[in-house]
Amino acid sequence: MPVRPIVKFPDPRLSEPAAEVEAFDDDLGALAADLLDTMRAAPGIGITGPHIGVLQRVVVIETSFADGARTFVNPVITWSSPETAPHQEGSVSMPGVSEEIERPARIRLRWQDLDGLTHTGEADGLLAVCLQHEIDQLDGCFWIDRLSRLKRERVVKKYEKLQKR
Repeated sequence: MPVRPIVKFPDPRLSEPAAEVEAFDDDLGALAADLLDTMRAAPGIGITGPHIGVLQRVVVIETSFADGARTFVNPVITWSSPETAPHQEGSVSMPGVSEEIERPARIRLRWQDLDGLTHTGEADGLLAVCLQHEIDQLDGCFWIDRLSRLKRERVVKKYEKLQKR
C-alpha cells in the first residue's frame, strides 16, 4: 500500500473532528494498510485518518514489533483512571518536537475492528498514552492543545525553527 503524505501542523484539518466510519469495506482495509505504511515510514507508533487528511475515525498503533500493529475503528474511551502518568509525546504531523504530557494511567475503551465487530478492552502504559493521544486527534484536539500556553508556544517556535532548516 502507498505511503501517503502527512498533514503538517498548523493545517486546520488537524483541529477538525473526524466522522464515524460507517462502511466496513475494502476501502477501509486499504486506508488502514496505508496508515500503517505511512506511520512506519514517518516513523511513528500511532497515526489517524486525519494525519493523512482523511477525516474518519481510524487509528493504527504499533507500540512494538512484538505486539504488532492494531487498528481501532470508531474508538471511544469509556473510563479513565484517576491516577495519571507523564509521558513524552509528539506527532507525525509535527516531527522533531516533543513535550511531556500528563494523562490517565489506565483507560477502558470500546472500538470496532475492520469487519465492524465491536470490542472492549483496557490499556495501560504506552498503549494507553497512545490511544488517548490518537483519540484526542480524532476529536480535533491536537496534542499541543494539552500543554500550557507557555509550553505550547515554546514547542511551536522550536518546530517553526526546524522547518526553516
